[in-house]
Amino acid sequence: STSQPNLPQTALFQVGVFGQMVLNGHIYRGRKPVHWSPSSRTALAEAELEYPPKHTSTSIYVGFTVETPSAKLRALSLSLPSESDETGEAKDTKETELRVAVWTTTPWTMPANLAVAVNAELDYAVLSHPSLHHKLIVAKALASSVSSRLGLPEGEEASIVGVLKGADLEGTTYRHPLYDRVSKVVIGGDYITTESGTGLVHTAPGHGQEDYLTGVKYGLELLSPVDDAGCFTSEAGEAFQGLSVLGEGNTAVIDALKTAGALIAAEPYEHKYPYDWRTKKPTIFRAT
Repeated sequence: STSQPNLPQTALFQVGVFGQMVLNGHIYRGRKPVHWSPSSRTALAEAELEYPPKHTSTSIYVGFTVETPSAKLRALSLSLPSESDETGEAKDTKETELRVAVWTTTPWTMPANLAVAVNAELDYAVLSHPSLHHKLIVAKALASSVSSRLGLPEGEEASIVGVLKGADLEGTTYRHPLYDRVSKVVIGGDYITTESGTGLVHTAPGHGQEDYLTGVKYGLELLSPVDDAGCFTSEAGEAFQGLSVLGEGNTAVIDALKTAGALIAAEPYEHKYPYDWRTKKPTIFRAT
């Protein structure tokens, strides 16, 4: 204390406590997703955001192909009747192709997808239709809504051929349509509802608070391939690098998903969205 004569004893005590916390390993520097303004290149607090009316995003429905089903999903899949072609003859398939359907209003976050989260207590349905070459997993309560977006013949709906709980889907793995990456279906929180979408949540820990918490629970990487200016980095791949996620980058991701055969539907969606109160331009969620 003699070397710091003007420093109050309380401050010295606090520095000492902090030092002890560092020595005990309780202090660390980490990353987490925050509201980020590409237009001003800075993080923003909630008080620095505004939500102008009538913001419209392009929302997308995407199907991820199941790589390895959970034990209960596999048992259900094997019990399903064989698919038939237009002549009524059974198709020569060893096992039914399954896809998990997700929905998002931020297509540009798809390169950062590392999981699909489900609500353990919800009922999930397996949808089937003769015109589809795969079966689709969605929340049972949203089956009709998703079916209407599958491009089926007028007046027709996909039928429910099986039902299981969200908890029974945990551990299922799926392949990302744009990258050589296999991820898992995990259990999320009560933020997963049947108010809209598919009941399965596209999870990108580097681009959302609930996603981040789910990622921490399952030890997922904090992938956020977006720079300070709101443009894709090399981590997103050569096809997207340098593109603005709020502009041409968003469109490029949608186009890539369509080319890969994973895009179910794309449509405008009006919703509440945060803007930078200074620049009056949209913000993003980004890990820093």
